[in-house]
Amino acid sequence: MHEDSDNITADRARQASDIVAASPILRALPGSWRPYARLARLDRPIGTWLLLLPCWQGLALVIAAGAAPLDWRVAWYAALFAIGSLAMRGAGCVLNDIADRDFDGRVARTVMRPIPAGEVSVFQAFVFMGALGLIGLAVLLQFNMTTVVVGVASLPFVAIYPFMKRITWWPQFFLGLAFNWGALVGWTALAGEVTAPALLLYAAGIFWTLGYDTIYAHQDKEDDALIGVKSTARLFEQNSRRWIASFYAGTVGWLLLAGFFAGLHWSYALGVCVVAWRLLKQATEVDLDDPQDCLRAFHSNRDVGFLLIGAFAVAAAFAA
Repeated sequence: MHEDSDNITADRARQASDIVAASPILRALPGSWRPYARLARLDRPIGTWLLLLPCWQGLALVIAAGAAPLDWRVAWYAALFAIGSLAMRGAGCVLNDIADRDFDGRVARTVMRPIPAGEVSVFQAFVFMGALGLIGLAVLLQFNMTTVVVGVASLPFVAIYPFMKRITWWPQFFLGLAFNWGALVGWTALAGEVTAPALLLYAAGIFWTLGYDTIYAHQDKEDDALIGVKSTARLFEQNSRRWIASFYAGTVGWLLLAGFFAGLHWSYALGVCVVAWRLLKQATEVDLDDPQDCLRAFHSNRDVGFLLIGAFAVAAAFAA
C-alpha cells in the first residue's frame, strides 16, 4: 500500500472503501484479473450507466423528433454504445487513478484502489488503459464519419478532467463536458449532423452532472480539504443544496428547450415533469453529511436517466 496511506488504519480503509468486494463480477473472475476489474470499476457500474444513458437519450431524441426511423440500427447502435461506454468508462477510470495515485493513497475511500495498494503498477495501468481505448475506438469506427469525428472530439475533455480538481473549484463541470458527450454521439449516429436539439440535450446533461457529482463529492469533502483537492462540494459548503437544486432546475429547463426545438409532442413535457420530481426529491432529501446517503442519491440518477428516455418514448408514441 502507498506509503502516504500509513496514517489510515486498515479497518478505516476497509470501512470507507468504495470497492464492492461482494461484486458477482469480481468473484467470477480469476484472482489475477480482479485488480484490473476494480481499476475499470466493473464492480461499480453506475459510472458506466451515467456515461451510456446520454448516448441512448441522443438516439431516443432523434426517434422522438422524427429525424430518423425506428429500425434495426437503433438496437444495434444501442448495443455498440453499451460496449463502448463500458470500455471508455474503464479507460477514463484508469487515467483518473494514474493521475490521482498520490491523492488516492491519502484518502480512506480510495486508499485500497489497485494502484495505491500496489496491486497494479503505473506501467501496467497504462497498458490496460490502451487496450480499453482500442476497444472504444473499434466501436466508434462502426458509425458514420460525422459520429466518428464527434466521438474523437470528446478526448480532450476526457484527458483533462482528472487534473481539474487541482486547478479549479469546478471539476464537476469538466466531468459534465466529458460524460454527456454521448448525447451528441447518439444523435449524430442516426441524424448524421449536430443540430440544436442535440446541443440542448448536451447542455441539460452538463447541468445534471453538476448536480449529481456535487452530491457525490460530498462523500470526500473532509479528506479533500486536508489534501487540497477542489470540488463544488467544498466550494458551496452549506449552500450546496441550493446550488444542486438550481443545477437540476437548469437541467429541466434545457430538456424542455430540447423538446421544443425538436418539435416533440406535448406529452414529452409531462415526462420531464416526472424527471423534475425525481430530481427535486434527490436535492431536498439527500443528507449531504452522510456519505452513504450521498452515494444512494448519486446512484438514483440511473433511474432519472431512464425516465428521460421514457419521456422521449412516450412523445414518439403519441406523435406516431
